[in-house]
Amino acid sequence: MVGHSLAPRYVRWQVGRNREQLGRERLDLVLLHNPERAHPGDRPTLHRAMREAFVVVEETVAAGNVAGYGIATWAGLEEEAFTVEELLALAAEAAGGRHHLVAVQMPVSLVMMTPITQALHGRGPLPAAAGAGLRVMASAPLHGGELPGIVDQEVADLIRPGLTPAQACVLAVASCPGVTDVLLAASGASHWKEAADAVAQSSLTAAKLREITGVLASP
Repeated sequence: MVGHSLAPRYVRWQVGRNREQLGRERLDLVLLHNPERAHPGDRPTLHRAMREAFVVVEETVAAGNVAGYGIATWAGLEEEAFTVEELLALAAEAAGGRHHLVAVQMPVSLVMMTPITQALHGRGPLPAAAGAGLRVMASAPLHGGELPGIVDQEVADLIRPGLTPAQACVLAVASCPGVTDVLLAASGASHWKEAADAVAQSSLTAAKLREITGVLASP
C-alpha cells in the first residue's frame, strides 16, 4: 500500500519472483532496498521489521535458493537509522548464530563525501563494514550522472592527470578505504570501457583523497 515493505510474506514473494525473472535456482545476493523507509523515525520498530525480514532471507539461504544477503540503503547508514554493528547483530539474531549477511550498499561520491571523509579518519560505516569482512558496494559514484558536469578538467587533473572528469570521480570512489565494488550504469560499451580503465588505475593515496575532499568542501 505504501510502495515499500519489509513484511516477511512480501520479502519471501519478492525473492521467489526474482529467481523466476532471472531464471536462477540460486541467487548470488539479495539486497533489501532502503529499509529505512519502512518505519522512518522509529528505530525499535524498524529493527524488529529488519530482523523479521532477515529471518526470511536466512530461510531461503538454508533452502539453497540464496547464497547471501545484505542491505542497499540511500540514507539509513548516514542518518544512523541503523549502524553496521546493529545490522550484524540483527542478522545473528535472525539466524540464531552464524548469519549470511555479506554486503552493504550505500552512496559514495564526490558529492556525498561524508563516507569518504569518515573513512579517511577510520570512522563511519565503510571501515566498520570492511572490518567485519562485508562486501562494500558504492552506489551513485557519478551522483546520477551529474558529477561530470560539476567536476571540471582542472579538478580531474588534481585527482589524476590524464583522466576525464567522469573517470576521475570513479577512481576517487574506488580508492576510498573499505570500498570493494563500485556500482554504475553505462549507456554504452565506450562508457563501460572508460569506467573500467579508471578503476584499473592505481588507487589514490589517503593523502590525495584528503586533498581532494578538502578542495571540494571549501567554499
